[in-house]
Amino acid sequence: MTAQQLTLLADDGVRIDAGHLSAPHRGADGPDPDGLCVVLLHGFTCHWRQPMLRRIAAVLNRTGGVLSLDFRGHGRSGGRSTVGDREVLDVDAAVARARELGYGRVAVVGFSMGGAVAVRHAALHGGVDAVVSVSAPARWYYRGTAMMRRVHWAIERPSGRLAARVARGTRIAAKGWNPVPAAPHELAGGVAPVPLLVVHGDADPFLPVEHAEQLYGAAREPRELWIEPGFGHAEAAATPVLITRIADWIASGAS
Repeated sequence: MTAQQLTLLADDGVRIDAGHLSAPHRGADGPDPDGLCVVLLHGFTCHWRQPMLRRIAAVLNRTGGVLSLDFRGHGRSGGRSTVGDREVLDVDAAVARARELGYGRVAVVGFSMGGAVAVRHAALHGGVDAVVSVSAPARWYYRGTAMMRRVHWAIERPSGRLAARVARGTRIAAKGWNPVPAAPHELAGGVAPVPLLVVHGDADPFLPVEHAEQLYGAAREPRELWIEPGFGHAEAAATPVLITRIADWIASGAS
């Protein structure tokens, strides 16, 4: 199914590229108060047109509409990546567009950096009916794995930012954070009473399971924690079976 291409505008003026898959059997006229839209948030250096993101969107689309976006500095969006800070404004623009499209229920599903942004957005801006955070960091500046040390090199060093732009098309803000934004675990308690699902793999090469446990521990009910045996990291490791389970959880929780 071909996505309808959309252009969103974040509150700070950054243009956000997005795509919309309409909900199955959705009527053409008028809002649907029971209709569900899933806002899909990718990880660092990814974008919504990648095959792995499109496959995830196709599975989620069996449950409802899907609105996928490119975070600022990624793909065809404008601006520069702030690696989890101002990206909450990108999500807010996507949630608002889903409401404008007539969906009565909106859930947010984020992977890795997108999972951190999903939690931060729900706590800071609200307006959603369910949140799923997959393979997300609970806190900033974690360098405990070789993969995360590479991520920090790409973010913090001029040579790393150049490599990210050339190899992945990701444009990263050079000035860094000032001030440092509240970490996901510091805000997780503010997601309630919206249901939160935290998903993490015990084979994640980027972030150990302790990040999921910290995020879950800081959250309030309703909340769930899934530690998936053999699951690696984020979109690249997510199987159709796992995404289907997540979609079923959203369908039951976003009510």
